[in-house]
Amino acid sequence: MSRPVIGLTTYAEEARFGLNDTFAAVLPFAYVQAVHNSGGRAVLITPDAPDVDALEGLDGIVFTGGSDVDPALYGEPAHPTTQVKPERDAAEMLLLRAALAANLPTLAICRGMQLMSVAYGGKLHQHLPDVLGHDNHRPVSGPKFGFHRVDLAPGSLGRSLLGESVEVNSFHHQGVADPGKLTATGWCPEDNLIEVVEDQSLRFAIGVQWHPEDTTDHRLFAALVAAASTS
Repeated sequence: MSRPVIGLTTYAEEARFGLNDTFAAVLPFAYVQAVHNSGGRAVLITPDAPDVDALEGLDGIVFTGGSDVDPALYGEPAHPTTQVKPERDAAEMLLLRAALAANLPTLAICRGMQLMSVAYGGKLHQHLPDVLGHDNHRPVSGPKFGFHRVDLAPGSLGRSLLGESVEVNSFHHQGVADPGKLTATGWCPEDNLIEVVEDQSLRFAIGVQWHPEDTTDHRLFAALVAAASTS
């Protein structure tokens, strides 16, 4: 039986290959490994030439982390710390809306969760230290990630997959202020920041604020692949 095909959105960035610098489509390999370790077959979706035909042949899709979502998409001016890539926003918003309309199993990670919230009419906190009074979600020194607990709502998809609570890793300075028409189903108990959102009318559409690809806990990827297997 063939593996379900899972699309992964990528970045367009300057990168070095050997001694040469070039503009490239790149993505941390941990995303690919998480899909493959979970029984899927990863394919990379580049942000150029955006069109919904990129979804053809996919059984599921992951919207990955990266740059800040352009606040113009939710009607706010940019904070001094906000760094955007409008081309990526445009390409991924097109794909995200099409994937959700097609009920394609969707997992949105970090930036992806924020983009998903904006797509549903929500808004973001552009710089969490201004709102929360701390930088625990993106440490300025020490380990790469911040670590904290996330509590999950009874009856939610997140809780069915991860249990009542889960320890997570985080690296983000923005967060969801308003999930729009999505349902918030997970929160950081230290500051009540939204950590999980879901469209509970679809068979698998969930966003998480942390980076499960960079851990050994790939339950969310396994669940995505399982949902993609029945599409």
